[in-house]
This record gives sequence, C-alpha cells and structure tokens, in this order.
Amino acid sequence: IAGGNEYGSATNQVGSPYGLFVDDSQTVVIADTGNHRIMQWKNSDTTTGQVVAGGEGAGNGLHQLQYPTDVLIDKETDSFIICDQGNQRVVR
Repeated sequence: IAGGNEYGSATNQVGSPYGLFVDDSQTVVIADTGNHRIMQWKNSDTTTGQVVAGGEGAGNGLHQLQYPTDVLIDKETDSFIICDQGNQRVVR
C-alpha cells in the first residue's frame, strides 16, 4: 500500500511506520515515526504519498512532530488526531 522503497524520507518512502488509519474511501494515513510526519495515500495511489502533518524535522513547535505513533481522522471536524509520543501530547 505504501513505502517499500527502503527506509527514507521521500514521499514514496516511510521510516519506521507505526499506527495507521483507513477511512471509508480507502484513504490510508500512516504515522511515519522515523520521519516525524504523517503521510497520506489517496485513491489507491501507492506510488507517492502526501505529507499532511509534520515533516519539518523533529521538534515541539505547532507545525512539528516528534516520533508520532498513531493517527486517526475525525470525520466530524475533517481533521487528524495524532499521538505525538516524543512531545508527550495528542494534537489535532
């Protein structure tokens, strides 16, 4: 479904994927822990994902994540809820 192109940070790679979420339209969202980001693959496009949160390097800023471990989509608010393990927080 995603990755499989060795460990890396390109949009066709993941580094230490942990939690994932699949919605009703088969959109796959993965906590890419090693790259401090959340990746999304839509419409069965398994070649390239999209960074939807983080990806700015590890950190504790509002735009950064540090070792995210899980993610889900809140359909009511159309937002991601992310377990940001390295920062000891859950963010939306």
